[in-house]
Amino acid sequence: MTEKENNVQHFLDLIRQSRRGKFKVYIGMSAGVGKTYRMLTEARTLLRNGVNIQIAYIETHNRPETHSLLEGLPVIPRRQLFYKGKMLDELDMQAVLNLHPEVVVIDELAHSNIEGSKNEKRWQDVMEILDAGINVISAVNIQHIESLQEEVKNITGIDVSERIPDSILLQADEVVNIDLTADELITRLQEGKIYTPDKIAVAMKNFFQPEKILQLRELALKEVASQVERKIESALPRTAHLRSERFLACISSNHVIARKVIRKTARLAAYYHSRFYVLYVQTPKENMDRIELASQRHLINNFKLAMELGGEVLKVKSSNIAKTIMVTAEEKNITTICMGKPHLNVLGMVLNTAVFAQLLGKLSESDIDVIILS
Repeated sequence: MTEKENNVQHFLDLIRQSRRGKFKVYIGMSAGVGKTYRMLTEARTLLRNGVNIQIAYIETHNRPETHSLLEGLPVIPRRQLFYKGKMLDELDMQAVLNLHPEVVVIDELAHSNIEGSKNEKRWQDVMEILDAGINVISAVNIQHIESLQEEVKNITGIDVSERIPDSILLQADEVVNIDLTADELITRLQEGKIYTPDKIAVAMKNFFQPEKILQLRELALKEVASQVERKIESALPRTAHLRSERFLACISSNHVIARKVIRKTARLAAYYHSRFYVLYVQTPKENMDRIELASQRHLINNFKLAMELGGEVLKVKSSNIAKTIMVTAEEKNITTICMGKPHLNVLGMVLNTAVFAQLLGKLSESDIDVIILS
């Protein structure tokens, strides 16, 4: 792209950015902290101030104090779909676009839409609504953020299926943490303000344990702090940025290790407000006619995960892994290489020691850091 084309593209980006709706996201460490309550309270305040606001989708879970806040607020009827023998409600994105209010409230950002909907995920609906120039207030729990999946699973023992890419939060103009202490949250649970009485005992044995709540609370606080730092960083003049960090995640066909390396590298890149790349070196023994179909599928899913987290995927055919990593690092001006801890048997260790020795030898002559991720 020429310099003239770059200038035109930059101007177009500025125009689109100015037309795009503003995006506010409330984050919480778990259900019951008060995200929906805060959204509805804000909606009532905006309505009193003459703002054209509509409730496009809200989930009060029949909590009386939250449900009462809906009274008097304009609500866009949900779209009804018959699915697997049941009549289900969904956000009516087209109705929102047709009405074009100044602000809409759309709860449960990580929700998966019913099969047959225009978009697979609600966050995709929200992106379209923002692109139409409508401001959106939404909410999500910390366990639904893609790059935090490993940490959340370690804390809770639950593999959360509904997730949003980190890039969606990066597009938020404002991220607000709804914070409660572990004791306050458990008290709300015991008082029946989160779940119905028949679910309280089970919840306290599983998710609502003080040590789990504390760890999730820490994740939420760190995430919002990171978002604030990123906003400050983006507001600084370019001359204030002394060094541009760039991360390279090196993955293999071992999908379990690869997913961890991708997610942890994405977190590091997000912390430093920088770009990251994911490199897969396809050796002759991993040609598509030799590698198992399951491994091929896992690779494709990992490439998709990397792109969802904002990374650029690099797939290179080579028999020399160390050289390929170094060449790629030099071409992309990488400052930090991230790779998984090798899980090698004795034979594998003998065969692979030369690769790591060669790579470390080359790295010792450069200014590139290496992080071995567990």
